[in-house]
Amino acid sequence: MGLQEIAFGGIYLSPLLIFALLGFVATLAIRTLLHWLLGQHTLWYAAWFDLSLFVILTAGITFVFTILLASP
Repeated sequence: MGLQEIAFGGIYLSPLLIFALLGFVATLAIRTLLHWLLGQHTLWYAAWFDLSLFVILTAGITFVFTILLASP
């Protein structure tokens, strides 16, 4: 099945957009939790860490949902 568009009110949306939004929400949650547990000054390059976390989570969510949606 793979990645196919989702019709939402007559507009076709890429599933990657939805996965990216889920990845963004998960990134915000994990970032907030880490800053609460470790403090603000523990991460040296916070912007690079946030971007890397977003990419890793988005790729993981895409992989998991692609596998779940492709199974018969």
